[in-house]
Amino acid sequence: MLLESIFHQPYGSFAFPIDGHTLRIRIRAKKGDVEQVTVLHGDRYQPIEHDVPLRMKKVASDDLFDYFSCDLPSKTRRIRYTFYLEANGSEVWYGDKGIANERVAVGDFQFPFINEQDLFEVPEWVKKGIVYQIFPERFANGNTKNDPENVEPWGGKPTPHNFFGGDLEGMIEKLPYLDDLGVNVIYMTPVFESPSNHKYNTTDYYKIDPHFGDLDTVKKLVKESHKRGIRVIFDAVFNHCGYDFFAFQDVVKNGEKSKYKDWFYIESFPIVTEPHPNYETFANDVWTMPKLKTSNPEVKEYLLNVARYWIEEAGIDGWRLDVANEVDHDFWRVFRKVVREANPEALIIGEIWHDSAPWLEGDQYDSVMNYLFREAIFDFFARRNIGVSTLDARLAKARMKYRDQANYAMFNLIDSHDTERFLTSVGEKEELLRLAALFQMTYIGMPMVYYGTEIGMTGKNDPDCRKTYVWDEKEQNRDLFDYYKKLIQIRKSNLELTHGDVETVLIDEINQVYAFARNYEGKSAVVVINSLQKEQEVEIPVAKKTGKVKDLLTKETYPVKDGKVKVKLAGYQGVILK
Repeated sequence: MLLESIFHQPYGSFAFPIDGHTLRIRIRAKKGDVEQVTVLHGDRYQPIEHDVPLRMKKVASDDLFDYFSCDLPSKTRRIRYTFYLEANGSEVWYGDKGIANERVAVGDFQFPFINEQDLFEVPEWVKKGIVYQIFPERFANGNTKNDPENVEPWGGKPTPHNFFGGDLEGMIEKLPYLDDLGVNVIYMTPVFESPSNHKYNTTDYYKIDPHFGDLDTVKKLVKESHKRGIRVIFDAVFNHCGYDFFAFQDVVKNGEKSKYKDWFYIESFPIVTEPHPNYETFANDVWTMPKLKTSNPEVKEYLLNVARYWIEEAGIDGWRLDVANEVDHDFWRVFRKVVREANPEALIIGEIWHDSAPWLEGDQYDSVMNYLFREAIFDFFARRNIGVSTLDARLAKARMKYRDQANYAMFNLIDSHDTERFLTSVGEKEELLRLAALFQMTYIGMPMVYYGTEIGMTGKNDPDCRKTYVWDEKEQNRDLFDYYKKLIQIRKSNLELTHGDVETVLIDEINQVYAFARNYEGKSAVVVINSLQKEQEVEIPVAKKTGKVKDLLTKETYPVKDGKVKVKLAGYQGVILK
């Protein structure tokens, strides 16, 4: 047994309450090294003779480690616990003091008390959430009277700076379309006043861009969306503002005498933009986006009031946070309290492209845009540079980074306004997009559809991925739309796919077939992916010992024998067995 690979900590993603009387714990060991893990647990103040043993279940494996987990119930909320690991005839104890052959030598891990105020609470509705991302300027033009000057004909080639006239009234007009597709959450990129087409350089946080509409328009959008059971998420750009933002303009005009000079990171006066800006910006030298100093109490108060205002005034259902990892943690902790006071059911999603654990402890975000998921799916289906073993390992590693509350609330995307469109990434092989969509719609977390992906829109990286939506049905891939619609219906109709855990049931590296189960309250749905073009017959373990299972996509049934099902898969085919 490789002792140095054994790891646990009584906090973070290794020990977290899932309710007021239950602690979920995880422990890590070298992959394939440990046969069984038992945890002995009890009240912190009771003798160890009263401890209860629980066998832990192996719930995930990445490329190096196995992860075991179980739930510890506690009437008193005061919990201590010690691990007993067995492997190849050897046994060790593992506790807060380390690893030894006797329990008394290792001590106990302590979770002093499950305080309800410390619970990581994510809105329950997110488990059934299916997100549709809209880039407002390119989705639909519902009011030509508010079009910008020099607006170009719909369907033209996008550039970093041109306009096509998309607006909020266009979104309102297309709500029946979104309702028909089955999505129930709209996430839109920024809608506040800004000189750009993307609106990430905000001029006025309290004003809807006049080319999009006004306060009444956004209120109508939210109201009409809510009538259809669709929630609305705004984009919060609090890391930086626009060059024309009132406070920065005051600094431009008044220099060091400006009362707003400490709202920003300014190196010298007067303000200059060439050859390089003498103030910190978004990314490197993006002079149109001065970075805000969120540690400044005045800046903090201004932005927190913005967050509260749009929830209370327009009724939005949450915020997606742009460049979220470059804003201080203290700001986000206060932000969460303000948002939840305004709406306890509001969702908070950060934009972070890497390991996001420090922001997902229950005191800042609910979740993030799941680029760890996206990159794994992209490498597997598009780059084709990893196999099913690595895919499973990367997805497992990503899940184990976070508490389960966050895993259920992830925005699972395969493309967005910041990436190449997925159909382009896979060489316009529709069958690979369909497989990725099947994976996305059945995995743990909230699937996020980027506008137009469901009808076969293509596009390379920005600005090409931000084309105008194709509304002529003759130019849409309606079969693909119907496929997305069916997947969404299947997800919404089966609690296993929204509330279930994730269990890997098949990794066939030779034939590149992968299968995972979503288990919930004694029921399971098994997703099988044939990632090769050749037809294959595979045997899949299922929860049932005998009887039949049905593919929820095709309605075809398969007999179950000794807990296994033989399935013949066409090339690039996936099935959902239940």
